[in-house]
Amino acid sequence: MTSRVFSVGPNDSLSVVWDIMEEHHIRHVPVVDDEGRVVGLVSNRDLVRTALHDDVELPLTERQDLLGALKVRAAMVRGVETVTPETSIDEAGEMMLENKFSCLPVTEVQGRGLVGIITEADFVRYVVNL
Repeated sequence: MTSRVFSVGPNDSLSVVWDIMEEHHIRHVPVVDDEGRVVGLVSNRDLVRTALHDDVELPLTERQDLLGALKVRAAMVRGVETVTPETSIDEAGEMMLENKFSCLPVTEVQGRGLVGIITEADFVRYVVNL
């Protein structure tokens, strides 16, 4: 898993998500409520689908204005499955394959206390390092 995980709240603007993704070269940002529960996930596809549509080539200022006007809750996927650090790599991999997930947030206990994220890239890194 990647333990350096960036998250946002449901009331943050989508421009915050865009900035995090661009700055850290990531494609998934978990959404966490005030009590530390993972309540959603925003992927780069969700951003494009919800806010940018075919306008990905907008000038940066216009794109930022558009994303700044929308809240994370408008784009996030709800009902996100999570795993714990104790979940086996086999189980996490099976969950991702069966459900076509591109990532799984890792929480301390049943969806609370975000401690990391496991992505397709983490699995590739794992295989390469075998």
